[in-house]
Amino acid sequence: MGRRILNDALRSIVNAEKRGKATVELKPISNVISSFLNIMKDRGYIKDYQVYDPHRVGRITVELQGRVKDCKALTYRQDIKARDIENYRLRMLPTHQWGYVVITTPDGVLDHEEAIKKNVGGQVLGYFL
Repeated sequence: MGRRILNDALRSIVNAEKRGKATVELKPISNVISSFLNIMKDRGYIKDYQVYDPHRVGRITVELQGRVKDCKALTYRQDIKARDIENYRLRMLPTHQWGYVVITTPDGVLDHEEAIKKNVGGQVLGYFL
């Protein structure tokens, strides 16, 4: 169940965006989901999110902006080196012009642009566009 939590949350966001909803509630939550949402917020794909009861099961309420087209988590966390990030992005993203690959690194959860700047590799969590 641990790896499906992120995938279920991201699919809920995409489904709510397709239906034109303003907010979506995600349950259960994890720190990885919060980090992923933080990157989406920094890149302008969502407006904001609020975490409620983080010590118990908890929930996250996400304010949508209508900009998320697709968002997926990889159930297998593939290792990637810093020099291979750009090639991986070009191969795996459905569109080559925009979108972000989210990577968990020793420096924390980063998108592919920040990982290239810091020259760190890690494991691929997923992507959004």
